[in-house]
Amino acid sequence: MLNTPVTIIQPSDGWRSLDLRELWDRRELLYFFAWRDLKVRYKQTLFGVLWAVAGPLASMVVFTFVFDKMAGLPSDGLPGPIFYLSGLVIWRYFANALSAASNSLVGNQAILTKVYFPRLIIPLSSCITGLADFLIALGVLLLLMAYYHVFPGIAMLLLPGLLLLAMAAALGSGLFFASLNVKYRDVGYILPFLLQLWMFCTIIVPYSEVAQRGGAWRFVYGLNPMGGVVEAFRWCLLRGAMTGPGNADALWMLLGTGVPVALFLLAAGLLYFKRLEKMFADIV
Repeated sequence: MLNTPVTIIQPSDGWRSLDLRELWDRRELLYFFAWRDLKVRYKQTLFGVLWAVAGPLASMVVFTFVFDKMAGLPSDGLPGPIFYLSGLVIWRYFANALSAASNSLVGNQAILTKVYFPRLIIPLSSCITGLADFLIALGVLLLLMAYYHVFPGIAMLLLPGLLLLAMAAALGSGLFFASLNVKYRDVGYILPFLLQLWMFCTIIVPYSEVAQRGGAWRFVYGLNPMGGVVEAFRWCLLRGAMTGPGNADALWMLLGTGVPVALFLLAAGLLYFKRLEKMFADIV
């Protein structure tokens, strides 16, 4: 009789449970989760990928009418549609990735209770799936910029780094909310409200206006990790057309505050997620 090898899986505590080698060994599973989510998103839809365009464009029209035309809020000298769409493109990636990651464990409870695999793959795949919508929306933004005769410069090469920073903030926050959502389903109702408030605090008023109010306001604004990402995203694409009082030095100071906050969110989210991971299958 042949001896069948037995693998015993035991939970570990702290950072030892973050086995990056195991995650790399199962990278194909990460790919299939991301591909599955992407197909499900557009399966049996009438307009398909056009929904990735309709969302930011509709928000852009509303924001331009309300905040630019009616309220007359400053936009760093940029046309209202470009100012708001440039913020919405990177913001919607962050918000959609955070929302999808937060609901990913509950949405995959049937898999969680039947087979073992690194649970981190599920929320991580949700953040990767959102890249498709981001690239489509970015293409629409570039077309709108061409319409207004605004063209990006060499600073556009910094966009991948900003996207990684947005992904880190979304994944870190998403891991925290995903872990809470397994125990308390109220998270699914609270999160959209929090994201709505977060959005208004991020993309409506340019940082140049906040900077004029003094150092304390600059520091508070910098604690928002997406504040620096959105402003840097605009600067990298539109700096040639900006006429506001903002400057590159102030922008890098803003990122200097936001980057550590984003990395802290990622580290704290990972630690909290791995701490509760061993209980997901029992309570989901």
